[in-house]
Amino acid sequence: MTTSGTPTAAPQPAEEPTLHRAIGPKLLILFVIGDILGTGIYATTGKVAGKVGGALWLPFAIGFVVAILTAASYVELVGKYPKAAGAALYTQKAFKTPFLTFIIAFMVMCSGLSSASAAARAFSGDYLAELTGDALPPTLIAITFIVLLAALNMRGVSESVKTNVVLTLVELTGLAIILGIGAYAVLSGDGSPSRLTEFEAGGGTAYALMTGVLGATALGFFAFVGFEDSVNMAEETKDPVRTFPRAIFIGVAVTGTIYVLVALVSSLLVDSGTLAGSSGPLLEVVKAGGVDFPHKLFALIALFAVTNSALINIMMASRLCYGMANERILPRAMGRVLSRRRTPVVGIVFVSVLAIGLVSTGEIEGLGDTTAFLLLCVFAVVNVAVLVLRKDRVDHAHFRTPTVLPVLGAITALILASPLADRPAEVYIRAGVLIAIGVVLWVVNKAVMRGRDEE
Repeated sequence: MTTSGTPTAAPQPAEEPTLHRAIGPKLLILFVIGDILGTGIYATTGKVAGKVGGALWLPFAIGFVVAILTAASYVELVGKYPKAAGAALYTQKAFKTPFLTFIIAFMVMCSGLSSASAAARAFSGDYLAELTGDALPPTLIAITFIVLLAALNMRGVSESVKTNVVLTLVELTGLAIILGIGAYAVLSGDGSPSRLTEFEAGGGTAYALMTGVLGATALGFFAFVGFEDSVNMAEETKDPVRTFPRAIFIGVAVTGTIYVLVALVSSLLVDSGTLAGSSGPLLEVVKAGGVDFPHKLFALIALFAVTNSALINIMMASRLCYGMANERILPRAMGRVLSRRRTPVVGIVFVSVLAIGLVSTGEIEGLGDTTAFLLLCVFAVVNVAVLVLRKDRVDHAHFRTPTVLPVLGAITALILASPLADRPAEVYIRAGVLIAIGVVLWVVNKAVMRGRDEE
């Protein structure tokens, strides 16, 4: 059809909506801090004490060093490649092996889901029991918890990140209360400082002490995971090349310092046996602190902290699906974005269903250790990738980490992921099953893509 002799232009297909850059520098710092803080310190401190004894501050101090080493590699890579796919993108660019890329991406996604499941379990544990008693079914609570967070995530990244800011401030308040109680105890002469140097993991031999500390560090490292999630928000961050270095380093430094101090206070006031037997160990610290602080109020704060961890992990996993779909590692449909909300709708539904399935596979300690193991394997690959990619130059300035840091990062990650860490066999089995599922998905996806090519 023509008008005045001029051909009418053919209608152009509507562009697929992209993610919204809604995260500024301050929001990103709080996002990183909020992602790292949460379930790990609020729920697994006691389990770390059960592995190492009163010196539970040491695993957190070692974990802080390992986290800084790998965080430096992530900062360099996100500066070079500010895309949403994170470790999967870096692996593909470094090794150009699609199968390895898929497995790394799948491991990262599974780590986020196991972390969210651990948070859901923690939510339905001792902290909630302090408020409601034991009348509610924990599994039902955990499933409902994940569904509600998925709905919030679906609403929009701005809403999710602003909720994260509120929850981060709440969980920081809870940890500040713990540190205040510790300061009061020290000034009052309460507590048992001798516990701070007790190693119950020694078993009489140096080897047993080493493996015990490594095992406690590997589990305690669960408390540090999260900084790697933030790189999956690169396409929703304003000026990511300049914003990420400061945000990640500040986030890791702040949380690492808080963790070591909280571990010192916990050991000072509560014996390791009591801590190990509770899924709400910091509540035990409040009860033993000699300060008349409402126990129910602290339990509520802890629930907010656990909620924050799960929210961010579901956000991360859904954005990872979006990034992988754009890289054609997953079917294109996984990258579908709601036109109005501009959130990755298919990715959110997919990861939420998987998280609900994981809730029934273990308790907080096992799910947390699985998260740490999967990510330690990924971190080893990322630390190698940053060295391989030094030959790939980009046309913009970015942060460059000293070479020694990724080398040490790869070595320490491999040590903590190895059997030297003395983790339960169920962790390796669970991780192996998850990876096997990934292999099956890879084969199915390849077959579907090959069939489409032949049509």
